[in-house]
This record gives sequence, structure tokens and C-alpha cells, in this order.
Amino acid sequence: MTTGPEHYRTGERLARQAQRVDDPAAALVLAQLATAHATLANAAATALNDNSPEEGGMPLDDYRAWQEAAGVYQPKPRKETD
Repeated sequence: MTTGPEHYRTGERLARQAQRVDDPAAALVLAQLATAHATLANAAATALNDNSPEEGGMPLDDYRAWQEAAGVYQPKPRKETD
């Protein structure tokens, strides 16, 4: 199963490819696939609406994955604990 951040990255990649393709039919297919992945990423991000698992939001690991995929802010690396 593909995660929301993976859909986001795939959508970005396909959109870039669509811009570089000379064949209009191939560009259209790539753009449609990019849109589908962007829609799935949006659905996942909306369903997992915040980083507060105590209030029904997404788990912290999922939040970090979203930050890495789509965020401008990069969280500090986690410290290893013994």
C-alpha cells in the first residue's frame, strides 16, 4: 500500500515528467496520473489532519513523513535513547 507522502512524491515526479514529454497524449496521461496521486495524497493528509494522536490526529511518525515529503520546515533529528 502506498502512503500519503509516497503519493505526494509520485505526483510531483509525474507532473515534472509531463512537462518534459513532447507527445501531447503521453503528457496528458502523465498529468492525469499526477492528479490522481495528488488527490490520494490530499485525501490521506486530510484524513490524518494534525499531529495530535491523543485527539484523533495522525501518529507522530506519519506527521514526520509528511514533513519530510511536503513540508518546508524540517524537524530536528530524533535523539537515540537507551
